[in-house]
Amino acid sequence: MAVCARLCGVGPSRGCRRRQQRRGPAETAAADSEPDTDPEEERIEAGAAALCGGGSGRSASPSPPPRCSLLELPPELLVEIFASLPGTDLPSLAQVCTKFRHILHTDTIWRRRCREEYGVCENLRKLEITGVSCRDVYAKRINPRVKSGPFMKIPPDYEHVEYRDVCTCLLHRYRHILGLWQPDIGPYGGLLNVVVDGLFIIGWMYLPPHDPHVDDPMRFKPLFRIHLTDRKSPTVECMYGHRGPHNGHIQIVKKDEFSTKCNQTDHHRMSGGRQEEFRTWLREEWGRTLEDIFHEHMQELILMKFIYTSQYDNCLTYRRIYLPPSHPDDLIKPGLFKGTYGSHGLEIVMLSFHGKHARATKITGDPNIPAGQQTVEIDLMHRIQLPNVENLCNFNELSRIVLEVHEQVRQEQQQQEDRTEDNEGARPPTEKVWEPGDRGAAALKEQPVQFVLPVGVTSRNEDYPRTCRMCFYGTGLIADHGFTSPERTPGVFILFDEDRFGFIWLELKSFSLYSRVQATFRNADAPSPQAFEEMLKNIQSLTS
Repeated sequence: MAVCARLCGVGPSRGCRRRQQRRGPAETAAADSEPDTDPEEERIEAGAAALCGGGSGRSASPSPPPRCSLLELPPELLVEIFASLPGTDLPSLAQVCTKFRHILHTDTIWRRRCREEYGVCENLRKLEITGVSCRDVYAKRINPRVKSGPFMKIPPDYEHVEYRDVCTCLLHRYRHILGLWQPDIGPYGGLLNVVVDGLFIIGWMYLPPHDPHVDDPMRFKPLFRIHLTDRKSPTVECMYGHRGPHNGHIQIVKKDEFSTKCNQTDHHRMSGGRQEEFRTWLREEWGRTLEDIFHEHMQELILMKFIYTSQYDNCLTYRRIYLPPSHPDDLIKPGLFKGTYGSHGLEIVMLSFHGKHARATKITGDPNIPAGQQTVEIDLMHRIQLPNVENLCNFNELSRIVLEVHEQVRQEQQQQEDRTEDNEGARPPTEKVWEPGDRGAAALKEQPVQFVLPVGVTSRNEDYPRTCRMCFYGTGLIADHGFTSPERTPGVFILFDEDRFGFIWLELKSFSLYSRVQATFRNADAPSPQAFEEMLKNIQSLTS
């Protein structure tokens, strides 16, 4: 065991230079005279002597200078060393010797691992000392509007919680569910962010702002939380409904997939029955009452979504999603955006770049185009020059320009299919070829031009930008109810600025405005570009 604890393979029988300097001559001589009985070290030194002497009878080389054992370092220095190691290595280190095991009970080590590996940044015990209770901190984080009641219930007595237990029993055990996930809720999908929040792991469902305020910040509500009990064992609580936390369960099905189950679904029910539950859901989901929605088709879509989503009772399966990788030649920074989709309200899409094309993939969806499908595809090789504002107001003029590019793209695709292997490397003719590395810089250098929607094109949000930087040819995915008869129709991708873009659907005579989700997500980066592409294929196949 002492061999494992050595630094550079040296045992504890030899003291470090600094300690020998502090000793008196008698103590030093006594220490040097002590025999080294460690067989492993004798074997190493014998081998070294054989190499140096070569068996030729020559005098042995001078012995190496004294080396310091890791065991002889001061405890405070060992705490600093151990705190810099990955948390997964610490349990093995505790098996080396009793001294290491005792030092690894120091809470400072585990507090640092919690902070650096899982983002735990609050010292809740310090908050208690300064007069801010854990109850107030957590209740405000869960729901700022709630000041009292059963929703405030939190686990008691965090004064005696040790970061070592939090790291080993909670964070390490559930580290695989941290990050972004998409719930399997039929065509509707969703966006779940599982984070370490204080001494809890909380699953937050991210919701778009109320229609049509696309520039407003995202809304979020907790679906579950995990924390330690007094017995140092993690417990899962369902946060769905309006009657406070209650018993739940989480099962990690396989890599990049887990499921949640509520064991007390009666907590989801309201005293006023389904009618009261629907009115409450409508206020939270849409920010209005059914009487405020005059469009009959929109009322049907809203009622259909409530009936479909409420049947799950927070018993859901989640699949991991990654944020798109970013490259210097991207037109703008990829990421998550909120977009307007007519009577379906606001939905979340993921903008990603793939060489000559960019794609917007639905993270939340609707019965027509479900979550996981590529709602918009942008052809970055075909830029569209918009006419001046006077001609832009004429929808027929814009339609003529886009359809000309559409026909050009169709002919190029046909030529590419007919091209023989001899001229396979030839480029199809295009109006403007945007080489890698040009796009991002070009978009920033472009001077804004005036923009106005053509007469007859509808928009849920009339407060769209009145200047744009670039426009490209693109196609949008449309389908009948139930994702039947899907087809791609031509349209125009409009880049307004770094955080906003739009798309004109020619066939629908409709305009969608997209605004970036301004949030920072941990544990959401794809391990590789190939892993991101595979993730896109998986979420698309689930709803195809």
